Amino acid sequence: MKRLATVVLAVLAAACGNIATYRRQAMDPIVVVHGPAGDELAVSTDYGVVFLGRSARSGRVEFSTWFGDGPSLEEGVVQPVGGGLFATESEITIPTVPLAFSEPKAGTVVLVRGRRAGQPFEFEAALASDPRVKGVLLVPNAGLAALTDAELGTGVFLAEEDRPLRLLGLISGKLELDGQSYVTAVGPEDLWRLVVYRRNTDHPRRWVYREDLL
Repeated sequence: MKRLATVVLAVLAAACGNIATYRRQAMDPIVVVHGPAGDELAVSTDYGVVFLGRSARSGRVEFSTWFGDGPSLEEGVVQPVGGGLFATESEITIPTVPLAFSEPKAGTVVLVRGRRAGQPFEFEAALASDPRVKGVLLVPNAGLAALTDAELGTGVFLAEEDRPLRLLGLISGKLELDGQSYVTAVGPEDLWRLVVYRRNTDHPRRWVYREDLL
């Protein structure tokens, strides 16, 4: 365990410069869905706004997205995409990120981003692996421990030099196996369903007249 901790700390230190660049430059893909059961974190991707469906699983739903001048309230139809994921789309173009379609090796540093009481938060974490578990695992740290149930759906991103920020997964819970603790995320094994969803529902975006966009 001491050797693993040392490796994780070394990788975190080496990656801080690249991740800091994303803090300054990246558009904000974090979305808050306002469903009948409450608010829920989501991420806007190239294939739609994706979330865990804790607040809404069907019908029309409002959601907030953030631009440089503040939040904008949008509306869309919720669609199940499988794998415990749900999606919706905005009438207008909003900030998005591409998907990561493969999971990096254990020890890779990722950026965890979300919103709390309308304010953005972010911190670094390291990926873990366990032969008994499929999907994205993270090494617990103070930032992950502070996440509440209301913040499930927080985005896990790959921040790599000379590449755009990519969505690796959505925080989904915690797991303990034989005394070893992990934080879990719905990752590439299920995020690919968004691509199929988009292909099945894709249509030319209709022209929308809105005074707030002039």
